[in-house]
Amino acid sequence: KVLDASTLSFGTRVRWFAICFVAGIVCSILGTALLWLPQGIKLFALFYTLGNIAALASTCFLMGPLKQLKAMFDPKRLIATVVMLLCLVLTLCAVFWWKKKGLAMLFCILQFLAMTWYSLSYIPFARDAVIKCFSSCLG
Repeated sequence: KVLDASTLSFGTRVRWFAICFVAGIVCSILGTALLWLPQGIKLFALFYTLGNIAALASTCFLMGPLKQLKAMFDPKRLIATVVMLLCLVLTLCAVFWWKKKGLAMLFCILQFLAMTWYSLSYIPFARDAVIKCFSSCLG
C-alpha cells in the first residue's frame, strides 16, 4: 500500500505535488542563476538536474509511484523517458567526471527538450500541434 497514491488523502497528495513541483522550479532557476559564478557550471548542472527530478517526482504524489512508472514507460512516452533519464545521468557525468562544460550544457538542453516532449504526451493532441507548428515554420 505504500506505493499506492490512495494511501494519502487528496489534499495531502496535492500539497506534496505542489511542494515538489515548486522545489523543482526553484532548483532550476537557482541553477540558472548560479551558472554565471566561477565553477557555476557544476552548480547549474546539479541544481537543474535536481529540479527536473523533483518536478518528475511531484507527479508520483498525484498518481502513485507504480502508476507513474507504468505511465513513463508507456510506448508513447518510452523514447522521451529514456532520453530524459539518460540525459539526467549524462549531465552529471559530463560536469563532475568528464569535466566538459559544453557537453554538460548540451545534456541540460536535451533534458529540457525530453522533459518537454514527455510532458506534452499527457496533453491530448499537444505533440501533434507542436509537430504541425514546427512543420509549418520549417517549410
